[in-house]
Amino acid sequence: MTDPTLRVLIPSEKIQARIKELGEQISRDYPSGRLHMIAILKGAAFFLADLTRAMKRDVFIDFMGISSYGKGKSSSGEVKVTKDLDISLEGAEVLIVEDIVDSGITLNYLMHVLDQRRPHSIRIAALLDKPERRLRPVHVSYVGFQIPDQFVVGYGLDFDEKYRNLDDICVLEEAKAAAS
Repeated sequence: MTDPTLRVLIPSEKIQARIKELGEQISRDYPSGRLHMIAILKGAAFFLADLTRAMKRDVFIDFMGISSYGKGKSSSGEVKVTKDLDISLEGAEVLIVEDIVDSGITLNYLMHVLDQRRPHSIRIAALLDKPERRLRPVHVSYVGFQIPDQFVVGYGLDFDEKYRNLDDICVLEEAKAAAS
């Protein structure tokens, strides 16, 4: 990492160790049955890939595109589905895989949408959680890391489609964000 406006918050080694723990915990909590893991595009794809490799069971995976962000750093408050599922969830155990839970607006909306599809259960696994930013109630069953209210990038998280490729989760300092 050579960008001086980025500060490492969570190094890649810690991320991988925590994902391994989460994978083992989820495998214990869902020892059998139809488990559908739904990653929220684009950022959660990185987390989903590593999480499924850390699990000791077979899973179905699919992707949804949900957006409440524009080009800025905060939620617009308006949620829209940009890509829907390709599979039925009726009777399935569903685990929504998210990169970060912030305001809760997007996940609160998504929980209502998916609940209408009659799954057996719905839970959330999030790599990062910012509970102090919550505007809508959301229960996250599996949390990788609770972080302070800072804008982070890396490991799938982006700012204007940049920085997703970083192995670490980094704080994007304000000087860079204002210049972009």
